[in-house]
Amino acid sequence: MTDIDRAPRPIATIGFIGLGVMGEAMCGHLARRSGRIVLAHDLRPEPLQRLAAFRVAAAPTADIGRRADLILLSLPDGHAVQAVLAELEPHLRPGQCVVDTSTSPVALTREIGARLAAGDIGFADAPVARTREAATRGELSIMVGASDEVFAHIRQLLETMGTDVTHCGPVGTGQVVKILNNMLVFENTAALAEAIAIGRRNGVPPETLLATIAKGSGDSFVLRSHGMKSMLPRDFPERAFSTRYAMKDLSYALEMAAASGVDVPGAELTMQRLKASEQAGNGEKYHPAMLLLIDPE
Repeated sequence: MTDIDRAPRPIATIGFIGLGVMGEAMCGHLARRSGRIVLAHDLRPEPLQRLAAFRVAAAPTADIGRRADLILLSLPDGHAVQAVLAELEPHLRPGQCVVDTSTSPVALTREIGARLAAGDIGFADAPVARTREAATRGELSIMVGASDEVFAHIRQLLETMGTDVTHCGPVGTGQVVKILNNMLVFENTAALAEAIAIGRRNGVPPETLLATIAKGSGDSFVLRSHGMKSMLPRDFPERAFSTRYAMKDLSYALEMAAASGVDVPGAELTMQRLKASEQAGNGEKYHPAMLLLIDPE
């Protein structure tokens, strides 16, 4: 096969598989801003119906595999990624590129990257961070693991969905950064719940506590977003970043820690709290619902 055969195909048609909380907004931005044909697939008809307003065409997974030059995945977990790739791979050809924006295990991501590379198919892991609102605004942080060539090939299209697109290194490193980002978020959320509980029992209302800490060195994104928007009003909606999703992502961090020989008692305690929150009926609720266990009213 010649170098020309191996070169990434020009991107005229984009496929997008997985139109959940983040994926629907991401696909919409691609359709509006990229100037390309966009094909999409999801198990539910509703997001496809909404995206039709932006000329996104519904298509089966196999058709996306055959027709799209660039295919993006936005799926719940590594198992879903494996299942979709099993449907896609028989239809892929050299020069296509697959980008996984899901949060998936690092070892699985590297295995997929190596397998696709053997068929001269580009691959990048590009998990996304920030909130559903950031996805809606096109202001995600996207952490990319890819070769230099693949990153250059996809960067402009990723920038239609995010304001911060960072090349973290080779395949797998995007997942490493995203998983550790989320580990810190979950641990910070648990610490914030502890502070709220202690403060309230010592005469400081949570709204005073968080507003004052936000002016000092204890300030954080978690305090201003998870704390002020969710924990103060004790509003933990479904179809946000659920307790079960948090447990899934934290399990990937614990797997990495174990494989690296690093003791992480803080992350392990946070997992215990998330599991307790799930058992209390908060599995589908926004993960800061762990406050209800740490600081029951």
